[in-house]
Amino acid sequence: MQPFIKIEGLSKSFNNNPVISDMNLEIGQREILVLKGPSGIGKSTFLRCLTYLTPFEKGSVRVGDLRLYAAMDSRKEHETIRLVRRRMPFLFQFFNLFGHLTVLDNVTLGPMKVLNENPRHARDNAMELLRRVGLDHKAAAYPGLLSGGQCQRVAIARALAMRPQALLLDEPTSSLDPDTKREMVDVIADLVRETLTMLIVTHEAAFIERIATRIISLGPRCAILSDEKRR
Repeated sequence: MQPFIKIEGLSKSFNNNPVISDMNLEIGQREILVLKGPSGIGKSTFLRCLTYLTPFEKGSVRVGDLRLYAAMDSRKEHETIRLVRRRMPFLFQFFNLFGHLTVLDNVTLGPMKVLNENPRHARDNAMELLRRVGLDHKAAAYPGLLSGGQCQRVAIARALAMRPQALLLDEPTSSLDPDTKREMVDVIADLVRETLTMLIVTHEAAFIERIATRIISLGPRCAILSDEKRR
């Protein structure tokens, strides 16, 4: 079976300082892959390269039949980049919700504007997703009134509303208290197990490893130190 994501020779530097050096990795469909390692070794940069949020100097990233390559012209290749990001949205560490919109509007905006969904259908789907993450009662609230864990749940619902094939999560538990971390991991597991490919970058692997199908330990410059299949 062909891998869903194939990374070949990926390299990225900042000010001539290598952050990722010749990374090669294949990720299958419906894998829950945890990428763990200490802070500052390039994990988040690697995740951002996968959708060209951070351009890279060498190598390529293939997502299904779409290909991103080193130093590509983001204007000429705008449609390819857009399709990759739609297929594989990035969930930021600090949520990036729209503070002037309600929780419901945050979740329905993308489907209506990008997928051209009927507003009623988008609303019904959003409410179902919010119910699944335990926040349907907060649909009319604004993000500023939510806890960090609640904002993270809204961000997940918003990403799932776009009907992606994969999710990229950057340190999804880093700003949460221990009890909320466990709740968040349970929510992620319930929502995506056996349906989506998921890549999770973390330096708090103890909270995440129990839902992983595969765990990769990274060292400096995103060198792969170990690659363990869990099931």
